[in-house]
Parts: sequence; C-alpha cells; structure tokens
Amino acid sequence: MSRTARVGLFLAAAAVFAVVFTLACTGLPHFGAASHPYGTRAVAAALRHRTANVISSVNFDQRAFDTLGEESILFASVLGAVALLRPARDERESSPLPLRVPPSTRLIGAILLPLTLLTGVYIVAHGQLSPGGGFQGGVVLATGLHLAYVAADYRALRRVRPLVVLEVADAVAAGAFALLGLAGLIAGSGYLRNVLPLGTFNQLSSGGLVPVINAAVGLEVGSGLVVLLAGFLDQAVEIDTPPAAQDGDRA
Repeated sequence: MSRTARVGLFLAAAAVFAVVFTLACTGLPHFGAASHPYGTRAVAAALRHRTANVISSVNFDQRAFDTLGEESILFASVLGAVALLRPARDERESSPLPLRVPPSTRLIGAILLPLTLLTGVYIVAHGQLSPGGGFQGGVVLATGLHLAYVAADYRALRRVRPLVVLEVADAVAAGAFALLGLAGLIAGSGYLRNVLPLGTFNQLSSGGLVPVINAAVGLEVGSGLVVLLAGFLDQAVEIDTPPAAQDGDRA
C-alpha cells in the first residue's frame, strides 16, 4: 500500500471515529450534573450481590467478560515477551556473581519482603470489600518478591522464585477465569453470571463469584509479572553473547 493510500485510509477512519465519538459524548450526563445513570445502576447491582467494593463488582461481576479480555491481553503479553527474551542460539547462560550489599539494606529488605507479600495477599483477599483487588494485589506480590534481588542479589531471588511453578500458576489462573464463567452456564444463566452463594454483606465470604475470580486474577497477575521480569533479568544478569556474535551483529 502506498503512502498516499495509507494516509487516506487513516483520515477516513479518523473521520468516522470523530463522528461516533462526538455522538457518544453528546449522550453523556452534563458535567457536574446530579444524574449519574451508570453509577446509580452499578451501585445498586453491587448491593444486590452483596459486594461492598463497587469497583470490584463492576470488574468481576457486572462486566466480568470485559475483564476476562483484559486478563487475556496480559497473559498474551507475558507469553510473547518470554518467547522473545528466551536465550538465542548464539547466547549462553553464566552464573551471576555475588554482590556486596550494605547490612542496612539487607535488614530492611528482610523485614519488608514478608510484609509486602502479606500486604499483597491482603489486598487480593479483600478486593470485594475495599479498594484494591487482584490486579493491584498481584503487582504488590510480584514487587515484594523482587525485594530479595534488591536486598541481596540475583542468586537469592532465584532461590525464592520457583519459576517453573509460577509459569504453571500463570497459565492455570488465566484458564481458571475462563472456566469459572461456565458456572453460570451450568446454572442455566449467562456466561460469568454471579451464581454462587452471595454470603453476608461486608464479610470476607461475600460477593459470590467475585472473590473467586478476584483471587484467580491476583494469582495470574502476580505470577505473570514475576515470569516477565525473570526474562528481562536473565538477559541482564545471566545471558552472555560471545564476542564473535556481537561483532557479527554490528556488521
């Protein structure tokens, strides 16, 4: 396709998008208005399903199918990055060298690592009750695990990071979200319909399917980020390229 054709196609698509976007915006409530139809319906639906955190109700109940797509994008991104970062034929792995870390850094890291992991688990487990959830808690879990690298060295991180287990957990958690949607179909309702017992409002077991899906997302996000960072860290710390290959690349 020529440059002129590409520009013409872009302008035509941009014009259609501008018209559709403008029409969509004209249907929104006026800025500062007291009427918020979507918010009112979302809060009412969250209360009916006994989910105290409306955001989690929206993400894992009212529009859980959209969230499944978002999680699948993350899973595919991690999978693609790991495939691209795998050792090439002209690369070899070398043992990382030990690093000298100040005692104060080691002490702070040793204290913060379990606290950060506990915080991540808390955020995931209480996602249906308070701000947070699987996505946020998963990031905290992955970050907390890498405090071993900051406070010690890469060898310490490898000892506390069961990479094979996390790779399996990432795939299982991503598939679990999709399989949990079958509960609604089995119950004769819609896919990803909240059909589990709703429990007591503002209790840890409340929300029906919401905390279960939330836990699957937390496991997938946490495991996926650790696997993703492992690919980059391996390239930075363990992977060596022979000089001959480097000269060939420059040539």
